[in-house]
Amino acid sequence: MKRTFIALTALTIAFAVGAAPARADDRICRGTIGPVHIDGNVIVPSGATCTLNGTRVDDNVEVKGGATLVARGVRVGGNIQAQNHASVLVAARRSTSGGIIRSSIGGSIQIEDGGRGIVRRTNIGGNLQTKQNDGRQVAVRNRIDADLQAFSNHGGVRIFGNVIDGNLQCKSNSPPPTGGNNQVQGNKEDQCEHL
Repeated sequence: MKRTFIALTALTIAFAVGAAPARADDRICRGTIGPVHIDGNVIVPSGATCTLNGTRVDDNVEVKGGATLVARGVRVGGNIQAQNHASVLVAARRSTSGGIIRSSIGGSIQIEDGGRGIVRRTNIGGNLQTKQNDGRQVAVRNRIDADLQAFSNHGGVRIFGNVIDGNLQCKSNSPPPTGGNNQVQGNKEDQCEHL
């Protein structure tokens, strides 16, 4: 009996150590989160709508299938990742004095296999990637430290007035991207050669 108890206890400990539970500081977002500090990730669950208004997130924002994210004047230490989403908007917001507060993303913004994606007046420390989306994709007046990539989108792509330290790469978008006035340190490639 004692051996069985010890074996079961060891088995329970092994399962507990191997499991990866959600971190206590991760936050599920349904509704609105204002100007607070979140020490972890923000997760927008499937089908939910999340509005972040002036929110500071230390890690990542993850947008699940069919979900909507509206992020204005946010500071995200990691990435914003959306896959199979309904809609993503990352933009600046107006301050109480009427000025503009840009969103700031420490990592990359990845918008894939979903609906609409709009990124406007945002500072991005990594890449802005939009790939295989059916909704309209818009990138306007952003500062991007790496590349802007738009691949295989089918709802229309507009790329205008961005400052890009890396490359502007566009392939297989239907219809082809529109826009212009982009300042690119690297190369303007394929469909975005003249933007």
